[in-house]
Amino acid sequence: MFAAATLALLITVSLALARAVLGPTVFDRLLATNTIGTCTVLLLALIGFLGGRPEFLDLALVYGLLNLVGTVAVLKFFHDGQLADRRRHREATR
Repeated sequence: MFAAATLALLITVSLALARAVLGPTVFDRLLATNTIGTCTVLLLALIGFLGGRPEFLDLALVYGLLNLVGTVAVLKFFHDGQLADRRRHREATR
C-alpha cells in the first residue's frame, strides 16, 4: 500500500513538473510548484512514517509552512509588483 502511495505521489510530481515547465501562464507555473511542494510534504511524512522517524513529520510541517509563505509572497509580488508596502514604508520614515 505504501509503495502504491509513493508511486502515486511521484507520478503527481512528474505531471506537476511538466505543468511547471509547459504552463502558459505564471499562475499555472505557481500552482504546479505549489503542488510539487505539497507532494514533497506528503513524501516526507510517508518516509518518516515508514522509517519510524517522527522528526521527519516536523520537517514536513516546516516545509509546508515555507511552501505556503513562498506562495503567498509570489502572489503578492505578481499582484502588487513589489513585496514591500511603500505606503507603510513612507509613513514609518517620516
